[in-house]
Amino acid sequence: MSTHHAPAQAAGSPAIEVHGLDTSNRLLLDQITDKWSVLILTALCKQPLRFNEIKRCLDGITQKALTQSLRRLERSGILARRVIPSSQVAVEYSITPLGRTLEGPFTALFLWTINHAGDVLQAQAAFDQRPI
Repeated sequence: MSTHHAPAQAAGSPAIEVHGLDTSNRLLLDQITDKWSVLILTALCKQPLRFNEIKRCLDGITQKALTQSLRRLERSGILARRVIPSSQVAVEYSITPLGRTLEGPFTALFLWTINHAGDVLQAQAAFDQRPI
């Protein structure tokens, strides 16, 4: 017997069908929610940064991973890349107006982690105590 579920809906957002979730936007979702992308966008929301400044902000990122993430985000119109003419070639990255629209959702997600870290730690401890 099939039960019809009402779509899940967050305040102020379009309804998302829980079953049969449309995955056509999965690639974009993967790109913007990958751990490095979130951290890069968080850093660039504050101010434009050069490549090495971004690398210093992100402990543990490799040059290759940073380059790939920046290219993906630039290709999607979320970041802008500007070559700075000088004696040494310098490149600066900034968030675009489209990328800026992610600031609210990312801030909400960050605040969720702060507000619920204790709950998650308790759940993890309870899980770890369960018999196998």
